Amino acid sequence: MDNLDRLEAQSVYIFREAYRDFKNLCMLWSVGKDSTVLLWLARKAFFGHVPLPLVHIDTHYKIPEMIEYRDRLAIEWGLDMIYGENKAALDAELTFPDGKVDRITCCKNLKSEALKHTLSGDWPRYRMDHTLKKYALDANAEPYSGVIAGVRADEEGSRSKERYFSPRDKNNEWDVGDQPPEFWNQFKTDFAPGTHVRIHPLLDWTELNIWEYIDREKIPTVSLYFDRGDGKRYRSLGCWPCTTPVESRARTPKDIVEELRAGKFSNIAERSGREQDKEDGGGLETLRRDGYM
Repeated sequence: MDNLDRLEAQSVYIFREAYRDFKNLCMLWSVGKDSTVLLWLARKAFFGHVPLPLVHIDTHYKIPEMIEYRDRLAIEWGLDMIYGENKAALDAELTFPDGKVDRITCCKNLKSEALKHTLSGDWPRYRMDHTLKKYALDANAEPYSGVIAGVRADEEGSRSKERYFSPRDKNNEWDVGDQPPEFWNQFKTDFAPGTHVRIHPLLDWTELNIWEYIDREKIPTVSLYFDRGDGKRYRSLGCWPCTTPVESRARTPKDIVEELRAGKFSNIAERSGREQDKEDGGGLETLRRDGYM
């Protein structure tokens, strides 16, 4: 068993533990490389079927190809796909592109608040109707008490403070100093009523592991991650006004693996192209304490 096999087995184990121990569970799918690997692992854990809804927070500023990819895969794989949004903030133009708020406030409005109220069921959810092949208002407003997310400890500083099973309070707020210890693959899964739990099957994966696995498994990803002829590609994906590409000639997953192994980005943060991180003091802890992914 090689390192990828061990990581895969651990992630599959976490999926199955979470599914056994938590009710009203969902999984976040941002359409990025990490959460797409997470989706692939979910299909492995449950023998080709994903027995829980996938939730996407649509800021309406995602790069269009990301949304096209989301909906195409949802239909092809028969996924229980749901999206939520902060319609009030969008209608009031309380966004950075509209010039009314800074990037951090925009992220809080369009991501943190939208996520919190989508998970709680307070705001409308839209579910893929596989008969009509389009989204319709979801009649189910039951809150999700557990969320599986594609967080990796090495991606940025605040994520390294997570646990595989990481509790939040009923408002999705994260007390970084009050996290359960996890030793020898022993995980705390019994939490007080009202606790919102984030579950992180990819916690010990690295950026290199992700691309090695994508290459090995031939996982479909959006083409934005690859050089399409201009010598640039995205290393991390988000909203188009706050995400910039890196200089790279990598055109395939194997090219990216070789690039990472060679140390091309060893002194450059993976999310260096995400402008909101810079406004948050070079990290995301302020946003993530309030519920950001």
